[in-house]
Amino acid sequence: MTWWEAVILGLVQGLTEFLPISSSAHLRVIGELLPHGEDPGAAFTAIVQIGTEAAVLVYFWRDITRIVRSWWSALRGNAGPDARARFGAHDADARLGWFVILGSVPIVVLGILLKDHIETAFRNLYLTAVVLALFALVLLWADRVGAKRRQLSELRTRDAVALGLAQAAALIPGVSRSGGTISMGLFLGLTREAAARYSFLLAIPAVLGAGFFELFTSYDTLTGPGAPGIVNTVIATVVAFAVGYSVIVWFLKMITTHSFLGFVIYRIVFAGVILALLGAGTLSAY
Repeated sequence: MTWWEAVILGLVQGLTEFLPISSSAHLRVIGELLPHGEDPGAAFTAIVQIGTEAAVLVYFWRDITRIVRSWWSALRGNAGPDARARFGAHDADARLGWFVILGSVPIVVLGILLKDHIETAFRNLYLTAVVLALFALVLLWADRVGAKRRQLSELRTRDAVALGLAQAAALIPGVSRSGGTISMGLFLGLTREAAARYSFLLAIPAVLGAGFFELFTSYDTLTGPGAPGIVNTVIATVVAFAVGYSVIVWFLKMITTHSFLGFVIYRIVFAGVILALLGAGTLSAY
């Protein structure tokens, strides 16, 4: 991988991470179409996502700080010594902190149990194309039937569990982390903006955890013959951060006045393109 290919992959990651179109699917396809002609791999993908998640930390810094402070205050018993108070019964921000923790459990557990499949079978491009199209229809349905009235302060424990399971589905490239959680949020009656915001907040522990885990455990994968290399991985991560921040700003403004129909159409077209390239032999399934 050359430095300019790393820039392209970082650009792709930054443009697609927060949109409901699957950044991992795009990295998988674009990586193989570049001159070096190889899937950049699950480790590279997870580490580059640290860049876009850093953009979330910067953009939502005030929200994150407020949530963490409220969560810690409630946990210490400042809102009341009983268990309900410690778990945020009297503070919506404290509850949100607990819900992010609870919602992160499914993807952590499944990520560990299915690690070998995530790095091999789940990266089959035929599977990617199918889930791109399938979850496009799920997103369309959710956007059509969702009540779009509830705010994050109205989340309940069962909502957090459902949203966590939806996020875990994104272990399969093509599902989309934001697409899965936003769809579930819409089904639960959240507004588009509330669903998107929660999707971004919920991703923080999972993405940073996976990224740093791969960084510390897959060093040989990144530095071996034909691998992306540390320098190129850093370049892609920095580019992903810069582009990702701009996408967050644009996306949250866009969804206040527009539906997700454009993303639904894009996902279906992208799935068709992948199948066409597979049929032509331009891409390999693995």
